[in-house]
Amino acid sequence: MGYGCQQVLVRDRELLPVLEYLCQQSNKVYNCALYYARQVYFKTKRLASYGELCAEMVRTKNKHFIAMYVSAAQQTCKSVAEALSSFKTKLKLFLQEEISLRPNLPRYRKKGMFTVAYPKKWLKFQEGRVRVPLGNQVKAWFGIDAFWIRFPTNLDWKNIKELRILPRHGVFYLEWIYAKPAQPQSLDPKKVLAIDHGVNNWLTCVSNLGHSFIIDGRKVKSFNQWYTRRWLGLRLTSRRGFGRRNLSELRKKEAGGCEMQFTKLRARSLTSVCTTRLGESSLVGTKNKSKNAV
Repeated sequence: MGYGCQQVLVRDRELLPVLEYLCQQSNKVYNCALYYARQVYFKTKRLASYGELCAEMVRTKNKHFIAMYVSAAQQTCKSVAEALSSFKTKLKLFLQEEISLRPNLPRYRKKGMFTVAYPKKWLKFQEGRVRVPLGNQVKAWFGIDAFWIRFPTNLDWKNIKELRILPRHGVFYLEWIYAKPAQPQSLDPKKVLAIDHGVNNWLTCVSNLGHSFIIDGRKVKSFNQWYTRRWLGLRLTSRRGFGRRNLSELRKKEAGGCEMQFTKLRARSLTSVCTTRLGESSLVGTKNKSKNAV
């Protein structure tokens, strides 16, 4: 069983203040939970668990934790626990001398917003819309206990696993996480494609069957040069109090538009060559000796 993700841009302006409030509180909960975890590690040299983080937020009656729906706040604490787990794994590799750089503890997030996640069991589907709860504390403060969003018509509610509210580049996205059947893949070890990353020649590929091709990278290089010049110009004006909106739009275009198109183009090109020249399945080896199925 695999998982898929579909992003939907939020265009309802009346909903934006609510989403901004949730993401700001989530960012503060993350830092509060991380502060407790760091203090535990400094004093006892152990890593706090997910349950311990949630229990500490409840015991201390953290105002940011109770300002969110309990399930959503717990998911933010789980993000801290996952960061600590990654630190533990890297530290173990460092002690075994498998990596050269000693990992650092997760760092605090800067002032801003963080992702908010809602498991499916706390959501309610009704007539093409989904009810997202806010909690009793928000109801007492602002007089609202939930908000409604439209459900994508191309998805099946039975397959939904989680809803994420993602702040990015001045806008909000709703990420629908859904389950999908895994596609079995068969690999032929006798068919190998080696890839060398470059700049002007973005990908230089050679197979053991005698086929070779190059994906031109000059278009990507040209776009990157334009983006850098445009970024520096807007950065100077933003320091004087102007151009902040244009700066956010530029980030959005670079991260969500052109970068995604270039990545999809590269994937389509590799898939097309592997299926037409090398067969339906082959091993792809990059310059760092990693191999993946295509």
